[in-house]
Amino acid sequence: MQAFTLPEFYLPYPARLNPHLERARAHSTDWARRMGMLDSARPGGGLVWDEAALAEMDYALMCAYTHPDCDGPALDLVTDWYVWVFFFDDHFLEHFKYSRDLAGARAHIDRLESFMTADGASPPEPANAVEAGLADLWARTVPAMSAGWRRRFVTSTHNLMVESMWELDNIDQGRVANPIEYVQMRRRVGGAPWSANLVEYAVGAEVPDALAGTRPIQVLTDTFSDAVHLRNDLFSYQREVREEGENSNGVLVFERFFGCSTQAAAELVNDLLTSRLQQFEDTALTEVPALLAEHRVPPAEQLGVVAYVKGLQDWQAGGHEWHARSSRYMNNRTAGDTPAAGPGVPAGLGTAALRAPFPSAGPAPRLRLRQRSHLPYQPVGHLPPPGLVMPYSFRTSPYLDQARAHAIGWARRMGMFDAVPGVELGGVWDERRFRGFDFAHCAAMIHADATAERLALSADWLAWGTYGDDYYPLVFGARRDLAAAKACDERLPAFMPLDAGVTPEPANALERGLADLWRRTAGPMSPAARRRFRGAVTDMTSSWLWELADQAQHRVPDPIDYVEMRRRTFGSDLTMSLAHLAHADLVPPEIFQTRVLRELDTAAQDYACFTNDLFSYQKEIEFEGELHNMVLVVQRFLDVDRWQARDVVADLMAARIEQFGHILANDLPALCDGLDEPVRRALFQHADRLKDWMSGILEWHRRCARYTEAELRRVYTPRRLADFPFPPAGLGTSAARLTPAER
Repeated sequence: MQAFTLPEFYLPYPARLNPHLERARAHSTDWARRMGMLDSARPGGGLVWDEAALAEMDYALMCAYTHPDCDGPALDLVTDWYVWVFFFDDHFLEHFKYSRDLAGARAHIDRLESFMTADGASPPEPANAVEAGLADLWARTVPAMSAGWRRRFVTSTHNLMVESMWELDNIDQGRVANPIEYVQMRRRVGGAPWSANLVEYAVGAEVPDALAGTRPIQVLTDTFSDAVHLRNDLFSYQREVREEGENSNGVLVFERFFGCSTQAAAELVNDLLTSRLQQFEDTALTEVPALLAEHRVPPAEQLGVVAYVKGLQDWQAGGHEWHARSSRYMNNRTAGDTPAAGPGVPAGLGTAALRAPFPSAGPAPRLRLRQRSHLPYQPVGHLPPPGLVMPYSFRTSPYLDQARAHAIGWARRMGMFDAVPGVELGGVWDERRFRGFDFAHCAAMIHADATAERLALSADWLAWGTYGDDYYPLVFGARRDLAAAKACDERLPAFMPLDAGVTPEPANALERGLADLWRRTAGPMSPAARRRFRGAVTDMTSSWLWELADQAQHRVPDPIDYVEMRRRTFGSDLTMSLAHLAHADLVPPEIFQTRVLRELDTAAQDYACFTNDLFSYQKEIEFEGELHNMVLVVQRFLDVDRWQARDVVADLMAARIEQFGHILANDLPALCDGLDEPVRRALFQHADRLKDWMSGILEWHRRCARYTEAELRRVYTPRRLADFPFPPAGLGTSAARLTPAER
């Protein structure tokens, strides 16, 4: 029996079928036979695949659905790639996952890398069907594509192979990932970014290199990937979890994390899948056109981006149709099938397009209503944080008092207490508020071992980042002036010259503070370290534009988009980069890009970001009308009250810090095997600094006056309506209560 009834899916686009299906079926079967895939033996006897199994899985049908408009030769090649990737997955399962042969798995993957050769290089002689297939496909594909596309495709192919070790390690340890870790890792091991690269090949149009790394294009790829993987998890739960003993499945992850039934977990996964599809649509319709205009993309390249977006939509529609038909998956019972069976209703292969006038909305209207119907400035009251897991003790620098004295003088000299045009009753801050913030105390805990000079620098960076975070919504958000905010943001890199040279004349406290900080920070840095550090700063400031755009559209963010952007709005990379400075040129940059360091860093970042969201809930929701808070995001997505949402956020924090400890105990020592002793020592010092960073941020929030109800009521108490010559009333006048009584 099926483990659960498949939920009603959001299907906004009809699936269409490529007319070259039969050609691709014949070609792919012949190709698999020639590569040896139908002769590959299991370790215990029998075959990984035979011709009947391949025909039943019907990858040609999948590709004909997911790439409905490409010609016959292109469909043949794309189908061969999918035959290869599914064979790789099943071959890996049979040879390494069942046996838990970690060493053999690593050697197998390392050797596969050598078949993705650079121009002019020759691959080794294939020793098995997986290697033979990859060598053949590489030679047939890459000559038609640009160097930029090849780099992206190598990266995504590398990820889906290498990160299979993460799945294998979790199976070996009987460990089920937490939801945030799962989504991040599923993108890499699941292969959908790889599929997005093949969409570029199939539609005959590449994403321009200059746009490939931008937020809109990255969000399109990520939302596409997440939706593909979450849909696959729903259809494959029966096979993967119940039959094969896999534990990398979103339904299982949600079952374990929420402690709910399989059916309830499946509904939650479908809600998240729907939310990601809606994020895709919002990005394609609002952010991509602005991106093309901003970069002055030529018409031909604009058409290429549009073709890419349409290709991703076709893949979503066709992928669903194939999952609903393939013998590989659980697809006998689905809630809300449309159209209902009956006389005169077309059914069978190729009839999906006939359902276009009646697409399945699934949970989409309900989720979109929740996302856009939040009433701001509700009197929510104080939300006491629950008991939070923190296994690491905070430490405090002996230079704290010295840093405090420096910080107040620095903020005054930079003009952070001065009046700001457009801000009622003066400036962003006054000196009393600044003293209550006590950024020096935070810096003294997160950089407890810093010199007095370095500690003062850290405190000033914290002050500057928080000032900017408050400045943007006050100066630009209240009047929805996104153009002015963008103009402000575009000026900031000029105050961080990579040659550490001259800067323009600052026009305000934000620019003046940045120019001073950059001079003090970048001077001793290498050029590469400067580029990385400036990137951390610009990532933070540009993320404030994202917040303003959501405010203008009155949209509570999608959960995954929020988590990933929250790391930027909080300035996580910036403050962590300050801790990296001591060994910035000692540890090779690629080490920090490994799964181990990436997951270690993001686990710590999420813990700190969610700490802030718990403590700042009343400030942001009641007094600022903010939409960007993890408690609110969970409230709206799960349709629960703030107390339940608070507990979910606390559970996520506990899961992330448990993962952090798991990485320290298991993954980091394994990564350090074979590294030089100074590098090993630097990596463990980095982990110790992250402990200080998390524990210090938690303690600062517990002690800081910024989030106390007494301070909030002092600062944000509304002026009496009698003070206005014409008291505002009616719909849309709640913003009149935003004016602080004093600053």
